[in-house]
Amino acid sequence: MLAKGLKVLAFSAAIGALAAPVLAQPPAPPATGYKAPRAADGHPDLQGVWTNAAITRLERNPRYGKTLALSDAEAKKVEAHTQAEIDLGNKPTDPNAKVTDLPADCSGGRGTNCNYNAAWTDPGHVVMRVNGQPRNGFITSTPDGRVPMRKDIKVDAFGRRALPAGAGPSDNPETRALGERCLLSFGNSSGPVMLPGLYNNTYQFVQTKDEVAIDVEMVHDVRHVRLNAKEHLPASIRPWMGDSIGHWEGDTLVVETTNFNPQQVFRGSSAHLKVTERFTRTGPDRLHYAFWVEDPTVFAQPWGGEYEFGRIKGQVYEYACHEGNYGLVGILQGARAEERTGVKTAPTNIDQKAKPADNEEGEGF
Repeated sequence: MLAKGLKVLAFSAAIGALAAPVLAQPPAPPATGYKAPRAADGHPDLQGVWTNAAITRLERNPRYGKTLALSDAEAKKVEAHTQAEIDLGNKPTDPNAKVTDLPADCSGGRGTNCNYNAAWTDPGHVVMRVNGQPRNGFITSTPDGRVPMRKDIKVDAFGRRALPAGAGPSDNPETRALGERCLLSFGNSSGPVMLPGLYNNTYQFVQTKDEVAIDVEMVHDVRHVRLNAKEHLPASIRPWMGDSIGHWEGDTLVVETTNFNPQQVFRGSSAHLKVTERFTRTGPDRLHYAFWVEDPTVFAQPWGGEYEFGRIKGQVYEYACHEGNYGLVGILQGARAEERTGVKTAPTNIDQKAKPADNEEGEGF
């Protein structure tokens, strides 16, 4: 009888019904025994400047199989390769060299002769560790560490829903990425889920008894978490980064976010997306971050994972993105020129459908 029931559940998921029941909660933080300092209201003090810069990415790298944890030797090898790229980018360049002469690493589908090297980026140079364990990815809920997409949902290499037939990414400003339009962070830095990217992986937490604000360096987004709110905003109100309400469960801040703006698509998600995050201090300089993602219209099952923020000194600097960005004008002018002449210019990630650097989240290993 049990086997028959499991078959029915599997069949239901395949035809688009709700996924089979799973534990609907993020991973628990490691039991380190650390006692966090207290804010004025008695709750753990999360305030300060934190970073999630790391060369680990959301999904596991198939190069290391389905294993969540890397060995110390594997982690050191990855970190050494990343440091070599950084050192190469920091070397002085011959002023007479042509672009084709540069010894750049153009991996990740960055187009002809590259548009970045390591001197211009700051994705981090170490593998993400959770309680000291080096990780191959952030997702912990699926056996292969990948996002469990429904088979009937199609997204592009950047995790976005495909454009309508005949539409192009450079038809008008509204079809370009939100980051290019300076509306929201590149990749998914601001979240939720908050993910590291090519640079600006710095966050400042400001905490009161009524709200926790998270200032994200990338495109200077600010997340507002309303504490102890009983209900979300009406479904018709859908701000950038959604509507976040939070409460304390012991020493853990729990944040539930719904009402996402329809233009802010995370891994093909729909208006039904709900993300639950848990923030827990596990050491003087470590902040455990766990997340749980639900959208039965897009994902085959709820899924989640974890990583750790590290505390840093200093402050968050403004990322001066602006609506007058001449690069966007150039992109649109180039697209119109291609339409008039019928001649394609230098290829880009989108034009040649090349694989981006780990789904636009940064220079993953």
